[in-house]
Amino acid sequence: MGKLSGIRVVDCSQFLPGPMMTVMMADQGAEVIKVEPPAGDPVRAMAPFENGQSVWFRNLNRGKQSRVIDLKTDTGKAELWALIESADVFVEGFRPGVMARLGFPPELVAQRAPRVVYCSVSAFGQTGPLADHPAHDLVVQALAGFLSVNDGPDGTPVVPGVPAADMAAGLTALSAVLMALLGRAQTGRGDYLDIAMFESLLPWCVHVAGDALAGGTAPRSATQRSLGGAAFYQVYRTADGRHISLGGREAKFVRTLLTALDRTDLIAAAEGEAGAGQAPALTFLREIFATKTRDEWTEWFAHRDVAFAPVLDFAEALREPHIAERNLLIEADGAHHLAPAIRFAGERWTAAPAPELGG
Repeated sequence: MGKLSGIRVVDCSQFLPGPMMTVMMADQGAEVIKVEPPAGDPVRAMAPFENGQSVWFRNLNRGKQSRVIDLKTDTGKAELWALIESADVFVEGFRPGVMARLGFPPELVAQRAPRVVYCSVSAFGQTGPLADHPAHDLVVQALAGFLSVNDGPDGTPVVPGVPAADMAAGLTALSAVLMALLGRAQTGRGDYLDIAMFESLLPWCVHVAGDALAGGTAPRSATQRSLGGAAFYQVYRTADGRHISLGGREAKFVRTLLTALDRTDLIAAAEGEAGAGQAPALTFLREIFATKTRDEWTEWFAHRDVAFAPVLDFAEALREPHIAERNLLIEADGAHHLAPAIRFAGERWTAAPAPELGG
């Protein structure tokens, strides 16, 4: 019995935000019915594969049921209505207006199934000048300002390694749905949730975009303490062409490292404002870190109280003892799953299989 046992979710979403949100519900015991078109969720066909299924699909759809429904037919529409009327939560991730054209606008669902929490997840929300703009994660990050600071030393933005807008929307949707279910326990009525990737991501800028939020100038990475303008919040190349990172600007870290490297004369620069004043410390650290390999520096730092880490690739990261100690990578039925970040003390989590199409 999970925390969400007894909650039925009908999920018409695909790709990342919606499925990520509903797999988190399935992991906690919710009954999630994944509604798929006859061709299936496109993620089913996305490599790599393990034990006959897409790794991506398996990790975002485990523990769900699959129901094939053609929403372009009257029979399909009737099937979806039957599911919605039996559900606690209905999730859709189509572009704005699609569900209304198919005959499932929020106001009609509220009439026919007043207890249902209806959650729409889209790029920019159901209204506004950008509502109909086609977008995946990269476009949302570009229009929200985030891509401008995902740049290298020359100021050129690069494709982010994390689909932050997708993931922010999934987390926001999960929080909103759970709030709505709590509210329903008091009122007896569901809610309509218009969750946008754009506005889910936007609050994540407050630590770097303060001036812009206050009506001033936009942040520039080279002068920001957490975007590349500080010597102790920085990535450095090592002698073997790999990289290490310093990830803490507190005075104790600065003094510990620069004392160990016999450069106490640089402490003032490294403790100063981000930007040009940090140049002497940055230059020195670039030069010194280039004298040893990544693994040699990892050993050197092992017993020093400095916020340091080697830059690992995913294969290396997943082999770390911390992953094994906390059971974060689980093999079940011949396939690998990342354990949910939400786990409750005293409860044992096991990876449920992902459904075959229609299963």
